[in-house]
Amino acid sequence: MGLLDEVRAHAAAVAGLARFVSIDDERIAQYAASLPLDRARAPELDPQTHYVGEPESTLAYVVTLDAINFGSGYFPYLHKRPGLSGYFTVASSLKDLWESRGPLSARDLRALSAEDCARIFDQSLDETVVAELMALFARALNDLGDYLIVQFRGSFRALVDAADGSAERLASLLAGMPLYADRGFYKRAQLTAADLAVAGVAEFLDLDRLTIFADNLVPHVLRVDGVLRYEPELLARIDREELIPAGSPEEREIRACALHAVELIRDRLDGVTSMQLDYVLWNRGQQPHYKAQPRHRTRTVFY
Repeated sequence: MGLLDEVRAHAAAVAGLARFVSIDDERIAQYAASLPLDRARAPELDPQTHYVGEPESTLAYVVTLDAINFGSGYFPYLHKRPGLSGYFTVASSLKDLWESRGPLSARDLRALSAEDCARIFDQSLDETVVAELMALFARALNDLGDYLIVQFRGSFRALVDAADGSAERLASLLAGMPLYADRGFYKRAQLTAADLAVAGVAEFLDLDRLTIFADNLVPHVLRVDGVLRYEPELLARIDREELIPAGSPEEREIRACALHAVELIRDRLDGVTSMQLDYVLWNRGQQPHYKAQPRHRTRTVFY
């Protein structure tokens, strides 16, 4: 069984035994038919908030960004750029660094400290929660630098080439790093392949194998839209903005049921991948209607 077969099997198994989250099966067909699939077929990297330059620098940017594409449970405390979410604040800060001094090399990444990350992302280490996130960012970037140096001669391109045109293979390679070992989901490992393809700097022949990138936004969109139902006390905790512990049954059920629900939606559609549906649903979640309602927050390195 391949990595992504394991992800799908895990999500289906968790959803089948879930106690805190359920899928409204009767909503699946109607919901699938309602989605704006024209927006799913041509995703692109937004150059306003992401670095888009010559191919090798762009590839290095995408791999580096996705190494720290986590922290949604910390984002309420993050100093954000005007009008931008936590993710887009991080992405645009890294874009500015790439444009002002060029890409960070593997050796640069290996040497970064929490203080360096605070400067890059314009954060203060005086806030305990933010300081914790910056330390995790530094660890993730150090790990990436070490991995590139030890396994791929310090080359971002060599890492991608080692996947031999397979998004699933790239996800498996990335999962060798501790902060990517998101067992059962492998969100960031999968997302890196998708983002490289969207940026046009790598080609993968099996993008249709990817699942959604299970985080806290797509489940929220599916819940608000009535596809997922949360047990009342869990929903009350989320509405009170309590943290849902990483790895808890509730947290894993939220992610697994969202992933499995999208698989069921995809089965109702022709020629649409789970990756494309993730793009549609994630962007839907940027709308004020969804942002006005609390989503679950978990402090984790996996999303």
